[in-house]
Amino acid sequence: MITMKDIIKEGHPTLKQPAAEVPLPASEDDKLILQSLIDYVMNSQNPEVAIQYGLRPGIGLAAPQINVPKRMIAVHVTDEKGTLHSYALFNPKIVSHSVEKTYLPGGEGCLSVDREVPGFVPRYARITVKAFTINGEEVKLRLKGLPAVVFQHEIDHLDGIMFYDRINQEEPFEQPEGATPLER
Repeated sequence: MITMKDIIKEGHPTLKQPAAEVPLPASEDDKLILQSLIDYVMNSQNPEVAIQYGLRPGIGLAAPQINVPKRMIAVHVTDEKGTLHSYALFNPKIVSHSVEKTYLPGGEGCLSVDREVPGFVPRYARITVKAFTINGEEVKLRLKGLPAVVFQHEIDHLDGIMFYDRINQEEPFEQPEGATPLER
């Protein structure tokens, strides 16, 4: 079981390097790692389990955050309609995106960052992602709203990009061009 001690913090070199593709079909080891990522995110959202193990709540986690430089992510988040988007994926790739952008008015957070980083993080409002499930099935996901933002945040981890790398350093609260705030 992954706990906070397994999650590396900003400044660690693994967080800044691009992650390697996972050879498919995935090895049993890679499947176990991917399962542990989704387990963490789900456990962290369960108040009793989170308190018992000292887990910081999260809605997404990428393998590089546990010092595994491979292209794997887990997302467990509810959209504005209350629909649960729960995925554990190998080799996710954004294959298309909207022109319009969005951002979270309250900014983004990260399990690898133990501080508040104020500012707007521009994201695409809608994305299409292709990836492979833990069982090796190819999936194509059309995402918008918070799930789209979370996927972009996690896929950035696979490319060695931290969310604050996308904040306008001179004007962190300047509305990103062509973007509307994501209302929750």
